[in-house]
Amino acid sequence: MFARFSGQVAKRPLKQWVNAFAQARGFQSTSSARQSNSKTVAATAAVAVATATGIGYYLYVNPIHAGMEDEGLHSPSYPWPHFGPFNTFDHASIRRGYQVYREVCSTCHSLEYISWRNLVGVSHTEDEVRAMAEEFEYKDGPDDNGDYFERPGKLSDRFPRPYPNEEASRAANGGALPPDLSLVVKAREGGANYIFSLLTGYYDPPAGVEIREGLNYNPYFPGGAISMARLLFDGLVEYDDGTPATTSQMAKDVTTFLSWAAEPEHDDRKKMGIKAIIMLSAMTILSIWLKRNRWVSLKSRKIAYAPPRY
Repeated sequence: MFARFSGQVAKRPLKQWVNAFAQARGFQSTSSARQSNSKTVAATAAVAVATATGIGYYLYVNPIHAGMEDEGLHSPSYPWPHFGPFNTFDHASIRRGYQVYREVCSTCHSLEYISWRNLVGVSHTEDEVRAMAEEFEYKDGPDDNGDYFERPGKLSDRFPRPYPNEEASRAANGGALPPDLSLVVKAREGGANYIFSLLTGYYDPPAGVEIREGLNYNPYFPGGAISMARLLFDGLVEYDDGTPATTSQMAKDVTTFLSWAAEPEHDDRKKMGIKAIIMLSAMTILSIWLKRNRWVSLKSRKIAYAPPRY
């Protein structure tokens, strides 16, 4: 059989062997080329997906588009001290922010959902808050005769409104309704960053932008035209602790105060979260110890069957 095969090999022309060898090499080259092309296509697709993802994320974080003027300029992110997972409010800033609100903002804006007692232990002492509340008169009653009467404010009263009703508020502000500031930080996209940017973002309108009479240019406000004029100027208030009352300082303090007003339980919530983390961590460690030490005899025991001997 070997002799027969040798004879066939000897009789086969050399040219056929060369062609067969060339075809085999060509098949290997084609396979290698296909694999190389596949790798190139995969790498190109991965780069394209990564690039598209990066561009999409950038546009999501910095949404710049043709209709941005109607939505307002995207406010930058500021390093607020209470933004950290274990950080609390700057209570000195809350006290200064209340002073800015009381002397500047309260002439038009209300804090409908905040009571005087909420300030106790946060920015003021109980005696200070009681004295501030007694500066205002509240309508109460009826008395034994069915009549209503005026009395000094007390700790359980809400902050007084600047206007008796919505119509009076609109009439005093050229038809615009100043919003209540109790939850404004949570109600506006950007939160504290938006409020700070809005308060410090008054500029002269750029060339080609017309602002009608009675409005003010502010790129952070949707539409760029806002009824509220700029109210914060350097030295407008005099802080009790001697802090320089610059425009940015007052804007930062009143924004901190409004952030606290929107979430008075902020500090207590974080304290409770830390306690819960400590407790759950201890319980987790105890559970692991119980599993390893109490159940090890059950998990590692061996059951063997010994058949009876007859």
